[in-house]
Amino acid sequence: MNDALTLQGFLGRLNIRQMLAPLLIILILSMMVLPLPPFVLDVFFTFNIAISVMVLLVAMYTMKPLDFSIFPTVLLVTTLLRLSLNVASTRIVLLQGHTGPDAAGKVIEAFGHFLVGGNYAVGIVVFIILTLINFIVITKGAGRIAEVTARFTLDAMPGKQMAIDADLNAGLIGEDEARKRRATVAQEADFYGSMDGASKFVRGDAVAGILILFINIIGGLIIGVIQHDMSAGDAARTYTLLTIGDGLVAQIPALIISTAAGLVVTRVATGQDIGQQLVAQLFGNPMILAITAAILGILGLVPGMPNFVFLMLGSMLGFLAWKMMRKSAVSEQAAEAAAAEQLPAAVPESVEASWADVAPVDVLGLEVGYRLIPLVDRGQDGELLKRIRGLRKKFAQEIGFLSAPVHIRDNLELRPNAYRLTLKGVAIGDGEAYPGMYLAINPGRVSGQLAGTPTQDPAFGLPAVWIEAGLREQAHVFGYTVVDASTVVATHLNHIILSHAAELLGRQETQALLDHIATELPKLVEDLVPKQLPLSTLQRVLQNLLEEGVNIRDMRTIIETLAEHAPRNQDPLVLTSLVRIALGRAIVQQLYPGSNEMQVMALEPGLERILGQALQGGGEDASGIEPGLADTLMRETATASQRQEDLGLPAVLLVPGNVRWLLSRFLRRVVPQLKVIANAEVPDSKTIKVTTIIGATK
Repeated sequence: MNDALTLQGFLGRLNIRQMLAPLLIILILSMMVLPLPPFVLDVFFTFNIAISVMVLLVAMYTMKPLDFSIFPTVLLVTTLLRLSLNVASTRIVLLQGHTGPDAAGKVIEAFGHFLVGGNYAVGIVVFIILTLINFIVITKGAGRIAEVTARFTLDAMPGKQMAIDADLNAGLIGEDEARKRRATVAQEADFYGSMDGASKFVRGDAVAGILILFINIIGGLIIGVIQHDMSAGDAARTYTLLTIGDGLVAQIPALIISTAAGLVVTRVATGQDIGQQLVAQLFGNPMILAITAAILGILGLVPGMPNFVFLMLGSMLGFLAWKMMRKSAVSEQAAEAAAAEQLPAAVPESVEASWADVAPVDVLGLEVGYRLIPLVDRGQDGELLKRIRGLRKKFAQEIGFLSAPVHIRDNLELRPNAYRLTLKGVAIGDGEAYPGMYLAINPGRVSGQLAGTPTQDPAFGLPAVWIEAGLREQAHVFGYTVVDASTVVATHLNHIILSHAAELLGRQETQALLDHIATELPKLVEDLVPKQLPLSTLQRVLQNLLEEGVNIRDMRTIIETLAEHAPRNQDPLVLTSLVRIALGRAIVQQLYPGSNEMQVMALEPGLERILGQALQGGGEDASGIEPGLADTLMRETATASQRQEDLGLPAVLLVPGNVRWLLSRFLRRVVPQLKVIANAEVPDSKTIKVTTIIGATK
């Protein structure tokens, strides 16, 4: 009873699909050593032909090469199957060939007699031609393409990974999508590398087919004449026909498999299968069909030519061209009629102005030229619309509040490919984008130059080149970061939003943020605003944090700190400094992720005292600093910051808390990337290492 249950459980755990591949390999290998009856050989030969046809059809109907990623393994298995069948059929041919033409089964007999008319000389010629076509033309070409593609795919991997990282950092894609794209890049390299190796199996199979042919013929002659007392002519005719049939029944599936391999490695993924691409690109232009029909018609009128065939094909192509031109004309008329129906009605007489004519200014705006309209057209599912939605979501997750939506409209005053970014009605950024082309950005370490239109990356000002789509892979190989037109605009917009986050946090956004926090911390929010602190002061504190690149995601800490100190002080600058101290761990972690040591710049003690006195005498700005000192301070800070960045370190200046705000505002104009932090903001667990002292005596 227990044994039966154990056996039943074992059988239940067996997966038929998992067992199928090992069983098939074992069966193929066993055919090399075990004798097979003619009927079983017929079954396996038929199965081999069916598999080759299935592989060819799958290769034709796949949308992109990775859809058939198992193909290199299929090439190996089918090659092994053909060689096993050759060994099994050779054994039967040499053992039973003297008994008649059907000694090795009906399939070999049919290929040996029907396809070559029972003439073994013709059979040898046909077999050699098929083998040469397979070996020299198809397999060699497909192998070369696979080799070159594998090399370029491997060379382009770093550039593709950088492009994925750029999209991820810009908020255009999520972490899951980035992980999926990285896996696809790795799979492409593995696939073409495997195809390069698998093509060698097919070439070896073709060589083995020729050698097996001559070995079987020579072996058959020896066995027929010596062992079975056949005449040399009868032995040559009998064994040669059987060998030719055996070779053809294996070589034709090999030719089909090689053709499938060539189709897989030569096609370009466009979202269509080969049949759709063929019809759309080869027979899609009626003018080409008409010209071809005219040429065939002229050749059909030449005396001595096969007039009927040329005139028949020319008439068919001409009729097809006429039908396509007529269909195109009808479509254009329908489009014009539809456009005419959508024309606006006559403009009525002007009426008095009203408050409805006063349009509010958009907080964030994107104006595009007419050639960029498809990128933002909802009807065409514009790619830029999806990216903007992703940008706002990523901004909310990283910064801590939801920015105003981006209002998009076309502007005929702009150049066709130009766009303009506006903040509260004022232009703060512009650029150009070319749909269908790619922007190759030079990160500073490229290995070659590209043909295209030189420009600059509109977001960060890096040198770049607008290139055609065909140069994309070459740009990846050279080390460029390659992005499409929608990514260019989206990255520029993302940079603008992050740079002006403080201006995007208006009174309405602050109230919405409080309402959102109140769902989880109702009592804390209620005690702070408006009982202890006006909404305007809270907004000013949050804007001060955003101006210096500090996110406001930790609203619990911000509100608790303000609730603690607001009864004693209502000054936004003082409250901001206290909040920064409470957020010190997060601020330092953002600057030095995963490191316990902080390599920072610092001020000379005498300079600290002078700046402290200037702050007392000049208020919140730098008007109390002597001009010569201010110029020296800016120059030395810029030099030290550049030195820090050259070493791969963040430009961070550590100062006393009483001068932090003054220096941050003063130096930010000269060194935008500089972060000024106070001593009190550094957690006790961090080790401070001063790399440069600004103001020290030279």
